[in-house]
Amino acid sequence: MEHNKKLSKMFDTLSDALEFLGENTFKIQAYRKVARFLENFPEDIEEYYKEHGHKGLKALPGVGEKIALKIEEYLKRGTFKKYEEVVSQVPMGILELLDIPGIGPKTIKLAHDALGVNNLSDLKRVIQDGSLEKLKGMGPKKVENIKKSIDMYYKMKGRIPLGEIFPFVEKLKEYLAASEYVEKIEVCGSYRRRKETVGDIDILCVSKNKDAVIKRFVNHPDVSRILAQGETKASCIFNERVQVDLRVVPESSFGAALQYFTGSKQHNIHLRTLAKQAGYKISEYGVYKHSEKVAGEREEDIYGILGLDFIPPELREDRGEIEKAKEHALPHLIERSDIKGDLHVHSRYSDGTMTLRELIEKAIKMHYEYIAVCDHSQSARYAHGLSIEDLRKKNREIEKLNEEYGAQILLKGAEVDILQDGSLDYPDDVLKELDFVIGSVHIWSKKEDVTPRILKALENPYVHTIGHPTGRLINKRGPYKVDLEKVIEHAEKLGKFLEINAYYERLDLNDIWSKRAKEMGVKLTIGTDAHQIGQLWMMDLGVYVARRGWLEKGDVLNTLPLNELLKTLKHRR
Repeated sequence: MEHNKKLSKMFDTLSDALEFLGENTFKIQAYRKVARFLENFPEDIEEYYKEHGHKGLKALPGVGEKIALKIEEYLKRGTFKKYEEVVSQVPMGILELLDIPGIGPKTIKLAHDALGVNNLSDLKRVIQDGSLEKLKGMGPKKVENIKKSIDMYYKMKGRIPLGEIFPFVEKLKEYLAASEYVEKIEVCGSYRRRKETVGDIDILCVSKNKDAVIKRFVNHPDVSRILAQGETKASCIFNERVQVDLRVVPESSFGAALQYFTGSKQHNIHLRTLAKQAGYKISEYGVYKHSEKVAGEREEDIYGILGLDFIPPELREDRGEIEKAKEHALPHLIERSDIKGDLHVHSRYSDGTMTLRELIEKAIKMHYEYIAVCDHSQSARYAHGLSIEDLRKKNREIEKLNEEYGAQILLKGAEVDILQDGSLDYPDDVLKELDFVIGSVHIWSKKEDVTPRILKALENPYVHTIGHPTGRLINKRGPYKVDLEKVIEHAEKLGKFLEINAYYERLDLNDIWSKRAKEMGVKLTIGTDAHQIGQLWMMDLGVYVARRGWLEKGDVLNTLPLNELLKTLKHRR
C-alpha cells in the first residue's frame, strides 16, 4: 500500500504548492479530494490498475481523465510531470512549511512575499522580531497559533499515527513469524501500549538461528537502509520513514525483555522502585534476588513475583495501575470480541463509497449484529450532506434490506451537524424517525468556545451521542476550544453518551478523557467513522483507546446485543 500513501502525499503537496502559487481553487480541491481518497483506498492502487486499467482508474471517486493519466504516469516512472513542474517552482524550505499542520499556504505566501520567508528558520525569525504579527490579517493571536503549530510540528515530527503504521507492523511481524527459526515474537514499545502515535518500532524474538532471522529481517523488500546488523540485533529504515529495531533474546529472558522494552519509562521506574524495596533487581535480562535469577522467561512472572496482578500493556503509563494491581483491583478491560456492531459509518448517500447492501454483507462477515449508517446532514454540503428527502429515501432502502435479510442489521442513523446556535441540522420530527443520532461540530471559528453549542445539542431529546468531541486531527489539527468537564457532566445528567471516534486520524475522545468520562458515569459509543469498506477494521483502534482509558465491557454502548441496544436508545429519549 506504499504506492497509495506516496501518491496521496504527492497530490497533497501538489495542492499546497498550487495554493501557494495562487492557482485555480477548483483544481486544488480536485487534487485534495483524490489525495484523501488514495489515503484511505483499501486496495493497492498498483494492483487495482493492473486488474482494471485506465478505465478502472476513471471509475474511482474523484478520478477523472487527467488525474487517471497522472496516476498511470506515477505507476510507470515513480512520479508525474505536473508534480515535478509545480514543486520545482517552490523553494524546498517552503515545502517543509507547507507540511506544518495549522499553517496554511495563504499565510506562508503572505510571509514569503512581504518578509522574504523561505524556510522554517525565517518564519521563526519574523515571529521573534515581531514583524509577522504586523502584517495585514495577522495579529498577536494568529501568530500565537502559528507558534503552537510549530511546537506541535517539532513534537510530533517522526511520530506516526498508530492507525497509519498498524497494518505495516502487523505484516512485518507475520513476515518474521513465518520463519521456521522464530519461536516467539512480539512488538514492544509505545506500539504495544497502543499509544495514538508511535516512534521507532521495537521487535523482540526468540530464535533457534539468530543469523537466519536477522538476515530475513534486513532483506525485507521494504528496507530502505540498514543502520546496523550484528549477532543479536539489527536496525533498518523501512519505506524511507520508520526505524525498526529487531532484538533476538534468549528464551529465559524473553518475558523480562518484553516488559522492559514495552515501557512506559514512568511505569518501569515505578516498578523497579517497588522491586528494590522488596529486595529485587529488575533488568531486561530478568529479576534477580541478590545474584540469583528468579524470573525472566514469562512476563507475568515479572509482576507476580512482586505480588502484582499482570498489568495489560495499554495501562502501563503510571496512572495508578501498579497500585490497582497490588490491590487486585485492575479493571477487566473491554475486548474486541465484546463489540456487537459499529455505531458510525458513512455510505454512498453522503461522502462514503459503500452501498447499503455492501454494508449489510460486510456486517454479516464481521459477525456484527448491527451497523448504524450515519451519513452527514443537509448543511454539510462539503460532504454531500443529505436533504430530508434523501435521508428518508435512505431510510426506506434500509428498511427493505433489513426485511430482505430477515434482521435489523442496518440502523437508520445520521451524523447531524450542531449548528452555530446549538440547534440540530434536522428538525425534531425528522430526528424522531431515526434509530441513532450523532451530534457533531464540523465548522467553528478559531476564537469560538463550542461548549455552549454541545451542551444545548445534548439537551435535544433525539441526540444520543456527541461525535469526535474535541474535533482534533492527530498530527494535523489541534482541538477546538471546549470544556470537556462540563460536557461530560451534562451528558451524565441527561443520560447521554460520548463517542470514541475510531478513525485513525481522530481517536477522539482520547484515552485520558475516556477514563474521565467513565469516572463521571458516562458511557461511550465507538464508531469507525468509516467511509470505505476497508476502514471498518479501525474498530480495533477504538477498542485500544477504550482499553487505554480503563474501560470495561459495560462502559461501552455497542457491546450490547441489538435488542438491548434498541431498548436503551429508546429509553434515552
